[in-house]
Amino acid sequence: MGEWNRFTTQTKIEELSALCRQNYQIDPELYTKYDVKRGLRDINGKGVCAGLTNVSQIIPGTEVNGETQLGDGQLLFRGYHIEDLVNGFISEDRFGYEETVYLLLFGQLPTADQLEEFSTLLRSCRTLPPSFTRDVIMKSPSEDMMNTLAKSVLALYSYDHNPNDTSIANVLRQCVQLIAQFPSIAVYGYQAYRYYKNDQSLFLHQPDPKLSAAENLLSLLRADQKYTHLEAKILDLALVLHAEHGGGNNSTFTVHVVSSSGTDTYSTMAAALGSLKGPKHGGANIKVVQMFDDMKERVRDWTDEEEVGNYLRRLLHKDAFDRAGLIYGMGHAVYSHSDPRATVLRGFVEELAEEKGRSKEYALYAMVERLAPQIIAEERRIYKGVCANVDFYSGLVYRMLNLPNELFTPIFAVARIAGWSAHRLEELLGASKIIRPAYRAVKTWETYRPIAERAVPAAD
Repeated sequence: MGEWNRFTTQTKIEELSALCRQNYQIDPELYTKYDVKRGLRDINGKGVCAGLTNVSQIIPGTEVNGETQLGDGQLLFRGYHIEDLVNGFISEDRFGYEETVYLLLFGQLPTADQLEEFSTLLRSCRTLPPSFTRDVIMKSPSEDMMNTLAKSVLALYSYDHNPNDTSIANVLRQCVQLIAQFPSIAVYGYQAYRYYKNDQSLFLHQPDPKLSAAENLLSLLRADQKYTHLEAKILDLALVLHAEHGGGNNSTFTVHVVSSSGTDTYSTMAAALGSLKGPKHGGANIKVVQMFDDMKERVRDWTDEEEVGNYLRRLLHKDAFDRAGLIYGMGHAVYSHSDPRATVLRGFVEELAEEKGRSKEYALYAMVERLAPQIIAEERRIYKGVCANVDFYSGLVYRMLNLPNELFTPIFAVARIAGWSAHRLEELLGASKIIRPAYRAVKTWETYRPIAERAVPAAD
C-alpha cells in the first residue's frame, strides 16, 4: 500500500484520538475515594510535602503557635526576607541580581570583595562558544524563544569538555556558565526570529563585561544599546523577584525530579525550561498583558469602576477575552492576601509608569488589582483569599521597557536559572533516591482474546 496523503493521515489520527478520549478518562470521584491529591495539592490548595530545602521559604500568612494563618505572604531566600534584600541593594543604589545569585548558590550574603569577584566570574562566562550563535541559534529559528533556549541548552552539552560529570564542582561550573549565557541565548534567539520570520533588520551585540545582568540584557536587545538607569534598576529588580520561589513550583520540582535520576545539567535545565514555558506557569504574564489589551479596547472609560468591574465579571462568566473564565494575574497556589513579589514590584512600576508617561495605564492595573478580589469573591466560591501575583505587574513592566512579548517568559527563565541551579546542587548533595511517587491503577482487569475474536467496540 502506498503512502497515505496528509488528509487521510489526519482523518485517521482524529479517529484514533476518540479512542484516547474514551480510554484515558478517569472518574473524578475516584480521586476522592482513594484520597489522591490531584496536582500534589490538597482540597485547600496546600502542597503535599515532597522534600526539604534550605534554598527558600514561602509562607502564605503568619505563623501562630506553629500553625500558618492566612495573611500577607512572605518569601525568604536562604532565610532572608525578600523585602530586606531588595531594600538593601536599592537603598545603596546597587544592582541586586548578582548578589541574589551568590546568596542562592552559596547560602550566605557576599562581602563586597566576594561579590565583585563573583560578578567578574559571571561576566567572564557570558561569551558563547565559537560559532555557537551561527550554528545553533541562527539556524532553524523558532517562533517560541523558550524552545530556542531549550534547544540551545541541549546543544551546549556537545560543547562541554566534561558534560556528564555530576560532581559538585563540575555542576557548579556548568550552572554559572548557564546563568551567565542565558541572556545572550534568549536575545540572540529573538533577533534570529525577527530577522528570518518577520523580515526585520538583524543586529547582534557582544556582551559588555562592564555591565550588570540587567544592563547587559537591555544593551543586547536594543539596536542603539541605550537604556536609562531606572529601566535597568527595575529590570534588575524583576530578575531578583523571579530568581527563586521554593522547591514546589512546577519547573523547580522538575529540576529535583530530573536531577534525582543522575542525569546531566543540560538535560535537567532543558526539562525545567519545558515546564516554565507552560501558560499555567511562566507564560502567565503574557496572558495578563493580552487580557489588558482586550480590556483597554472594550472599556471606554478606564477610570469608571463600574465599567471596569462589569468587564471583570464578563471575564469570569466566560464572555470576554479568551473565554476561559479567568482574571489573569489574580490568584496564586500559595498566597492568599498578598504576593510579596507583587507588593515589592508595585511601587517601582508606578515610578516607571511616570517616566514613560503611562500613569493612566498603571492606574487601570491598580484599579483591577483592587476590584478583582471583591468581584471574584462575589461570583465564585473560593476557599481562600485572592490577590495579585507577580505576573500581574511583571508583564506591564516588560511592556514599559519595550521588551517584545516573545521574551517575557525567557526573561523569567533568565532569572529562575539561579534558583534552578541552587536546587539542582541541593538535590545532588542531599538526596540519594530517585523521585518516584506512586500512581494507583484503577482500570479493571481484562481477559485476553485472540485477534480474530475481537469485536470493534460500539461508538458512544
